[in-house]
Amino acid sequence: MSAEPETADASPPPAPARRGWPALRPLVLRLHFYAGVFIAPFLLVAAFSGLLYAASFQAEKIVYAEELRVPEGERELPLRDQIAAARAAHPEGELSAVRPSPEPGATTRVLLAGVDGIDPEHTLAVFVDPYTAEVRGSLEQYGSTGALPLRTWIDKLHRDLHLGQPGRLYSELAASWLWVIAAGGLLLWFTRRRAQRAVRGTTGRRRALGLHGTVGAWVAVGLIFLSATGLTWSTYAGQNVTELRTSLGQLTPEVDAGAAAGGEHAEHGGHAGHGADGGDGGDGAGHVHDHGVDGSTPGGIDLDTALAAARSEGLTNPVEILPPADASSAYVVRQIQRSWPEKQDAVAVDPSSGVVTDVVRFEDFPVLAKLSRWGIDLHTGILFGLPNQILLGSLALSLMFLIVWGYRLWWLRGRGSAFGRPLPRGAWRAVPLSLGLPLLAVVALVGWFVPLLGLSLLAFLAVDIVLGALARRRAGRAGEGEGERAGAVRG
Repeated sequence: MSAEPETADASPPPAPARRGWPALRPLVLRLHFYAGVFIAPFLLVAAFSGLLYAASFQAEKIVYAEELRVPEGERELPLRDQIAAARAAHPEGELSAVRPSPEPGATTRVLLAGVDGIDPEHTLAVFVDPYTAEVRGSLEQYGSTGALPLRTWIDKLHRDLHLGQPGRLYSELAASWLWVIAAGGLLLWFTRRRAQRAVRGTTGRRRALGLHGTVGAWVAVGLIFLSATGLTWSTYAGQNVTELRTSLGQLTPEVDAGAAAGGEHAEHGGHAGHGADGGDGGDGAGHVHDHGVDGSTPGGIDLDTALAAARSEGLTNPVEILPPADASSAYVVRQIQRSWPEKQDAVAVDPSSGVVTDVVRFEDFPVLAKLSRWGIDLHTGILFGLPNQILLGSLALSLMFLIVWGYRLWWLRGRGSAFGRPLPRGAWRAVPLSLGLPLLAVVALVGWFVPLLGLSLLAFLAVDIVLGALARRRAGRAGEGEGERAGAVRG
């Protein structure tokens, strides 16, 4: 919005005679303009932090190479020996989970919860050489993707600016508006005449608009996808998505870890929540039941036996083993590969007999559960590995370019000292009722489902109405002053 209202804003436009898109276009243009101006700073932060996150996967491999990689040996030691070595080096806390070496030359991660100095939502990952049981180091780990300190820091920057729950409003606000801005820009661009979309041979504002529109058209689908998937684990819209999936019976199934001794099934227990769809949640930090130094249960099987039982059900690397949460719970062994093809099968293993008591297959997930898993993993750069991360980095850079070029268009729109001259008010008056009423109903529904979008849109409207009233008052005073001066001259 301009700090200096225009006289054109003070008077309503003439009665419209247009129908369909010609009547709707000024409203979409004004919404695109205002949303771009005021939401762009949030989007710029999200794009920059998202660019850093896309690069963090490769950076982790370099920064933490000492902990992650070891010379390949001939034979891996049993897990009980590796766990014992980790516990000897770090007797604090309780065993939460174990991630056996997923490939030759990779270390085993022994995860400890309840360690002093470690965030309660995180675990201490102790890295063990699977061939020699040498402890290579320890690092704080977060989330089901095994994020280490560097990626965790960038993830929190992108998610909440390190401000906690209040900071998550910024990212949800950005995600709530990104799809609106991208879809509106796409409509505006492709409804322009082909000659007006040209970039070559143009200068000034027309060239800036051409570059802005061309880049936006190429990346709009990707930006809409990032917006939609980002909202699935946001605070408010994400809750609505979860409630919708619950009502449709499309939540991610969880393996039944409440298997009592002898293989009898009990109610869902200790492992509830480990099938969550959150982008980086659930790393086994809740499992703090007392186990032996090698991870075994008193009078029962150890992690090697539980892993062997899971292997018999076809669970291949990478996997994570969670010890029983209490005396009536089972071991849970689950696949944790989120790259293509996804490996998300899980089994429960009776801690007294080593019998598999429950199996959950990714192929049996409901459709929306699969789509949610794929969408989140694509959004976070995991699904297709390095190509996925390069694509995300390109989208982030493109969004940053669009924001900077959008502000340049705002600058070039000004005349003289009237920086950032806004679009004329009253565009909604040009929309016929036959189109306006259904549109209003859709906006209300979307605003309810995506609360930050609805609330911020109402705030935009309130500010715009106030500024419009002030503009009309100033215009009226200016008109009265001119009338008085004219009367004085005549007198």
